[in-house]
Amino acid sequence: MRSTQFTTGSPDIHTDILIVGGGTGGCAAAMSATSMGMHVIMTEPTDWIGGQLTSQTVPPDEHSWIERFGCTGRFRAYRNGVRKYYRDNYPLTDAARSDPYLNPGNGYVSRLCHEPRVALAVLEQMLAFSRTSGLLDVRLRHKPVAADAQGDRVRSVTLLDMDSGKEITIGADYILDATETGDLLPMAGVEYVSGFESQAETGEPNAREGDAEPDNVQALSWVMAIGHDPDGEHVIDKPSQYERWRDFEPDLTPSWEGRLLRWSRGRAEGDRKWQDTYVLFPEESVMEDRRDSLWHWRRIAYKGYYAPGVLEHEKTLVVWPQNDYFVSNIIDKPEEEAARYLEESRQLSLSFLYWMQTEADRPDGGIGYPGLYLCPDVTGTDDGLAKAPYIRESRRIRAELTVTQNHIDAELRDSAEIFPDTVGIGNYHIDVHVSSGGTSIIDRPAHPFQIPLGALIPQRMDNLLPAGKNIGTTHISNGSYRLHPVEWNIGESAGLLAAYCTRNNKTPREVRHKPALLTEFQDLCIAQGIELEWPKVTPENRNAAFDQRILGTLPRGATP
Repeated sequence: MRSTQFTTGSPDIHTDILIVGGGTGGCAAAMSATSMGMHVIMTEPTDWIGGQLTSQTVPPDEHSWIERFGCTGRFRAYRNGVRKYYRDNYPLTDAARSDPYLNPGNGYVSRLCHEPRVALAVLEQMLAFSRTSGLLDVRLRHKPVAADAQGDRVRSVTLLDMDSGKEITIGADYILDATETGDLLPMAGVEYVSGFESQAETGEPNAREGDAEPDNVQALSWVMAIGHDPDGEHVIDKPSQYERWRDFEPDLTPSWEGRLLRWSRGRAEGDRKWQDTYVLFPEESVMEDRRDSLWHWRRIAYKGYYAPGVLEHEKTLVVWPQNDYFVSNIIDKPEEEAARYLEESRQLSLSFLYWMQTEADRPDGGIGYPGLYLCPDVTGTDDGLAKAPYIRESRRIRAELTVTQNHIDAELRDSAEIFPDTVGIGNYHIDVHVSSGGTSIIDRPAHPFQIPLGALIPQRMDNLLPAGKNIGTTHISNGSYRLHPVEWNIGESAGLLAAYCTRNNKTPREVRHKPALLTEFQDLCIAQGIELEWPKVTPENRNAAFDQRILGTLPRGATP
């Protein structure tokens, strides 16, 4: 790593680009920035890079036609790499190995339900050359504790080595905030927003009618990996907060109508009732194709892809409504208070498991599934819970352009807003889980959308860029922009922008506002494999099949 030593009182080292946060967006930013010859330091508080894909243990949520178009070239290379890893290293059947659309766990929430360790291996492969060539320095178990900003520039970030207890200050020409909750924004004095905006501010039909509610933030989840041994007894010790969570009845608007720990789910905004859903285990083959089975949502190990006896038990990831933690919000809370809330979220997940093992009703009339067990081998932890919580909503920069519900909602407009400064695309319905202020689910259709460069540029700061869920969106539009392919695209575009500006001695603001620079940068994005727009709807291609694709309503499992 090329570095510059400073005198006492200055940063310890200097690099071209510092990426704080090694999650999905951070890794993508490192790939694009180093592809331009930039020297990059990327830090990560856990001991796994990858964020949502690895340490948070959530396979990618994607749109219906992901196999053909609608993501960056590098994200497609990641997806292809996951399938290749399984084909090369797992004892799959010939039929599974030859399936071009192999879904390793045969889950139906994602077309690529896979193990977090495989995600980690593929990401490490994709970053290997940058690291061995000296362009990329990855520092695990480092978290930001302070930032030094002067005027409209951030000079450096101080990070704590969580193993040694020592601090290191890193200076950089560009600093990317790829943390899960936008941690650099308050440290560097960057203007930001959190939680629910007011309707008066955003004009969104589903925003708050009164004042903004910065503490009303979308639920986080502490994911756990579980298997099922139908003949086993694996009941865990009763969690210390079990009675609290077993008896907990959410106080939400619209009403949840009952306890959190049960099989049915609460109401969505607009009073649309969700169907009842039950955990149906893989040994009950008669129920294999039931779409109301939580077990199949994010199943990551599927017996049908292996010869009999090779895979002892199937495994799945629990990211279900019952372990959404929405009682409190961790953003902008004192460290001790946030730690208490995170422990409560862990207790909720463990209590849900204990409830399933001992008290859950079964379709056959029985009670409990004592054969359920935690899978530490999947999560890389001692207890089978993920290394880090799954964060759905971050602090968000006050940006030059803020994407709102009004730009993408399919019930408010015929197509999504066309942004001339597009630096990527994405598609996902407006999926806002229960929020900490007592707001129930918001679930609305969205058009395929673009990622505007203006949403990546803070209103004031010149050299700090968001590289994840902290771009200029709202509480509501974040429900569409927070998913894996979009976070990847955001990070990749941010890394490329920082590299372009460094190489050409320009600012992101100049790139956006000077047509020649914007065209040149967008051409660079295209050359790097970033799609900037969706296929156009014309009289010739406007048919039912195309509309299914463009509206994202193709049936799960279907390949356009």
